[in-house]
Amino acid sequence: MATDKVVSEVDFPSSRISKTMTAEEDSIEQAAAERRERLKALREAKELFNAKDGDEPKDDENKSLKFRNYLPHDEKLQEGKLAPPVLPKFEDPIAAVPPPAEKTEDPFVNIAPKKPNWDLRRDIQKKLDKLERRTQKAIPQLAEEQAKENQESAEENGETASGGD
Repeated sequence: MATDKVVSEVDFPSSRISKTMTAEEDSIEQAAAERRERLKALREAKELFNAKDGDEPKDDENKSLKFRNYLPHDEKLQEGKLAPPVLPKFEDPIAAVPPPAEKTEDPFVNIAPKKPNWDLRRDIQKKLDKLERRTQKAIPQLAEEQAKENQESAEENGETASGGD
């Protein structure tokens, strides 16, 4: 209720509202007029710029057709056909060197499918190589130890046999 009372007490003179409305309308109209003038100036500048570039005559009669990628069938149009451009000869220095001879492989080597564990073998190949080296070193050592044991057992058997007579 208090707001209704305030609104009713405030008196808006119609003359002040109309003055502010006309002032706003005038400023909007002025801005629109300025914008139109700027656009007009831009169009004129564009026309001047295009006119300077357009030194060629605009007559369609003076234009001739140039056929670069098309072979015309009509005899009248054959005159406008351009000769193919002559390209300069280019010698590639890399092409002068013969390519290295490639190794010839048997084409049937790669035909067979790989075993299902080929990727596992590939991953542990280093460890297998190391183990193989250790195995090759251990074989002679084991052979020597076995030979010593055989010799010792032969000596013991020989002593017992000779000592028992």
